Amino acid sequence: MSNPIYLALDVPRLRDAVALAEKVKAHVGGVKLGLEFFNAHGAHGVHMLSQIGLPIFLDLKLHDIPNTVAGAMQAIHVLEPAIVTIHACGGIAMMEDAKAAAGEKTKVVGVTMLTSLDEQDLGRMGFPGTPHDYVMRLTEAAHKAGLDGVVCSGQEIKAVHDQWKDGFFVVPGLRPEGGDIGDQKRVVTPRQARDDGASVLVIGRPISRAEDPEAAARAIEATL
Repeated sequence: MSNPIYLALDVPRLRDAVALAEKVKAHVGGVKLGLEFFNAHGAHGVHMLSQIGLPIFLDLKLHDIPNTVAGAMQAIHVLEPAIVTIHACGGIAMMEDAKAAAGEKTKVVGVTMLTSLDEQDLGRMGFPGTPHDYVMRLTEAAHKAGLDGVVCSGQEIKAVHDQWKDGFFVVPGLRPEGGDIGDQKRVVTPRQARDDGASVLVIGRPISRAEDPEAAARAIEATL
């Protein structure tokens, strides 16, 4: 992938999302559409963004019984997304069925642990061990289930890449050097994540909320 940056377009108005994608398209490799965007604009919104010519990453984090997730994957097949996320904690059978139902050109990746969580959060939810341990267990399960890769923070990407040499890895929660981390807890810079083995770098607010989004995207691209 020549440009691994996927712009997170979680903005409420469709016309604003299209305008932003048009503005920065020369400096990103694709666009990521999450739950906020998909719930607001649905398939129509996805079609509008796809007309810009950038690959579409549907970050829907599907998580349900295997049959339901497979049905959801079949339903979005017509949208031809380049990447779709499911929750790796949904189990082997759910992941297997999701991958089997996806289109041949769609990469299915399992979300391991959200970058807004840390070890204290795991403990409060009753999960023992460190984020690293938790991510590595789910990565092993995703690999066994035949997924294309996983989503993990930049703090785990090197270990994940070492364990799964030919996997496809998505890293969110990235911030440029000195940037505001906001609600994220386990962050690294885009360059560090790329050097450690990330296939896709998901970047949202550092670009979308910049005074000059195009200049911000260009500056981040230059660091890679």
